[in-house]
Amino acid sequence: MKPDLVLAITGASGVVYAVRLLDVLLRAGRNVQLTISPAGKTVLETELGLAVDLDRFQSQNLRLGREPEARPCPLQRLWAEAEPRPGGEKNVAARGTVRYFHFQDFMAPMASGSAATAGMVVCPCSGGTLSAIAHGSSTNLIHRAADVHLKEHRKLVLVPRETPLSAIQLENMRRCAEAGAVVLPAMPGFYQGVASIRDLVDFVVARVCDQLEVEHRLMRPWGG
Repeated sequence: MKPDLVLAITGASGVVYAVRLLDVLLRAGRNVQLTISPAGKTVLETELGLAVDLDRFQSQNLRLGREPEARPCPLQRLWAEAEPRPGGEKNVAARGTVRYFHFQDFMAPMASGSAATAGMVVCPCSGGTLSAIAHGSSTNLIHRAADVHLKEHRKLVLVPRETPLSAIQLENMRRCAEAGAVVLPAMPGFYQGVASIRDLVDFVVARVCDQLEVEHRLMRPWGG
């Protein structure tokens, strides 16, 4: 069995990418260690109407297409109305599992290099999280897990979603890239025949999956 993948959700806009990524990883039969920052929780509710409890987390509350608890959500409605790309959803006999860890739980496996993983993605990656990773400031589990992946030379994918970018943010991205991280901004392409918001989200999720070496059929490759 392949080692777990680690997914951290932080407080940048674009949390739809993270929720979709989690679903795709589970559909691919991969087990995921999940952690969410307090700001990530706020963005989940603000952008997707998804109310999650960081102290008593339930994975069924974190999915696209479910009825928002907080208020009507236009993005959820647009997602529900969009048709999946033919053949884009991979069905497997055994769906992967989610193991959730509180952002302050330094006893979580991802906090130690002795616990093997197949890689980590911070999606979306806030500017504050980017800064903490760039400067090795392990003040929560997300920062520590990212630090572990860098020191162990494991794949670390950072998905920032911010514009415009300050010189400080650009410098932090450079520092992370030089330390071994993959900086993968949430910049969807349009060449794959965009018909809905689902296609734009899936473009970014597909590029993350490519970096994590997770098989998918979310988009048609260039020239394919």
